Amino acid sequence: MTTVSEKNFEIKTLTSFKIGGVIKEVFFPENVEEFEQILKENKGIKVFGNLSNTLISSDGYNGKIILTTKMNTIKIDGTKVIADAGVKGPMLSQTVCKKGLSGCEFMIGFPGSIGGEVCMNASANGQAISDTLVSVTCYSSDKGIIKFTKEEMNFGYRTSRCHFEDLIVLQAEFELIQKTKEEVQTKMDECLAFRKSHQPLLSMPNCGSIFKNPEGDSAGRMIEAVGAKGLTFGGAKIWENHANFIVNYKSGNSLDVLELMNTMYTKVKERYNIELEPEIRFLGGNNKRENEICKTLYKK
Repeated sequence: MTTVSEKNFEIKTLTSFKIGGVIKEVFFPENVEEFEQILKENKGIKVFGNLSNTLISSDGYNGKIILTTKMNTIKIDGTKVIADAGVKGPMLSQTVCKKGLSGCEFMIGFPGSIGGEVCMNASANGQAISDTLVSVTCYSSDKGIIKFTKEEMNFGYRTSRCHFEDLIVLQAEFELIQKTKEEVQTKMDECLAFRKSHQPLLSMPNCGSIFKNPEGDSAGRMIEAVGAKGLTFGGAKIWENHANFIVNYKSGNSLDVLELMNTMYTKVKERYNIELEPEIRFLGGNNKRENEICKTLYKK
């Protein structure tokens, strides 16, 4: 079994932020078997999906990663749907809509892929990925392939057991609700309209929400209250329409984004004594200043 990999891979154009340097080696598995083989042969390798929720250092990464973008199989049997980790949210939403299946409408506006969305229990517009989930097939470096029920995944706000254990999502099974195509399409249209009115378009490179909402409050409200909305650093800017978004408006780099994140974090901590937790992932290690900021933001 030969899996495609590319060495010294320029990642920038694949990321939603349109930021990122050279990765030492990138693997592109096309199915669960290839994915498992790479994981077995490369202990501790980092896995990414559509890079819609990830900031990659402009100074690159001296290691190997897996991108699941070629794992895009969707199987539908009645109301049962099985999707590989690399299936993009909008693709799943549109595919099940054609069958009149409801439960994935909110994914139409999510640029991410199923693996990442299951891992973080993605949600929007009154729907969450865990609502219709039946089971998740994961890979554990200790136990190999394991199947977990929805209850065993310990889903919470923007979290699952994947965050606390060495688990990588390979595949997810859903039980959707039969409706008319028109009903499903209407809900999808509502979700898209909401996203367009509340979030920057992907033509303005961004990674979605930067910080998780603290319990009982809104990260965006707090960041705006401390006067950070509209601040710029280099080519990055805290979006003027919603303070929990950073946009790459002028060919910004990863340090520009991290400096703004650090400002948001610091100002909120000083005012509210609350430490905001990043919702986006960061991959780097070659830049001293970035490493310093990440020790504060990511506690490592």
